[in-house]
Amino acid sequence: MQYTPQHFLFEVSGGVATLTLNRPERKNPLTFESYAELRDLFRALAYDNDIKAVVLTGAGENFCSGGDVHDIIGPLTKLDMPGLLAFTRMTGDLVKAMRHCPQPIIAAVDGVCAGAGAILALASDIRIGTARSKTAFLFTRVGLAGADMGACSLLPRVIGQGRAAELLYTGRSMSGVEAERWGFFNSVQEPAALLDAARDYAQALASGPTFAHGMTKKMLQQEWNMGVDEAIEAEAQAQAICMATQDFHRAYHAFVAKQKPQFEGN
Repeated sequence: MQYTPQHFLFEVSGGVATLTLNRPERKNPLTFESYAELRDLFRALAYDNDIKAVVLTGAGENFCSGGDVHDIIGPLTKLDMPGLLAFTRMTGDLVKAMRHCPQPIIAAVDGVCAGAGAILALASDIRIGTARSKTAFLFTRVGLAGADMGACSLLPRVIGQGRAAELLYTGRSMSGVEAERWGFFNSVQEPAALLDAARDYAQALASGPTFAHGMTKKMLQQEWNMGVDEAIEAEAQAQAICMATQDFHRAYHAFVAKQKPQFEGN
């Protein structure tokens, strides 16, 4: 598929797409249009067999400062309730699109990662940060609930209920070191090495059994609402489907031949 986004940069190399929020002079804030374009892109990725993994990052030395004060926050104060609900549902749809696209999403987070930007990182599958990064779910700082775009569901599952409650009530910044210690970041890199580390991680996933990775992502999402017995049955079905793929057979024959398997995603 060909993508020509208007509100961010998008490039593909070796099956890895790099999506860069590109308003560095404002710390890469989101607008009504960029929210919608991101949502539509992640929905389209569900039907793209050429892209195997996605890196999400920000231009300059920041990830994303959240909703643009002038382009979003100001206009929201003038909307009626139906208009406000349409907006909040649209932003939530972006998170749904990220969670339901089959490709693993790796967020490369440097500098400011705030508000909706923190949600973009949270909605990703893997997060790689820097020590100087500052992640803040700062909704309460502007008089809103910490319950935004799925934060009250997603964040406790990543860092635990008590820690999530603290961040969502206070809106305080979480340093990169603290974020790694709490499990929000999978690793912390030097700023100059951050993007390469994220791309290397994505490339390793893109070289693996991508159909199986998509199944893993689906089950990670789906099993949140299951009991253990239902989850075991769901995984039995998922694994049986993966066992019918050619990648599974390739892995077996490569193992027998003492070679590294070459996965093709089918």
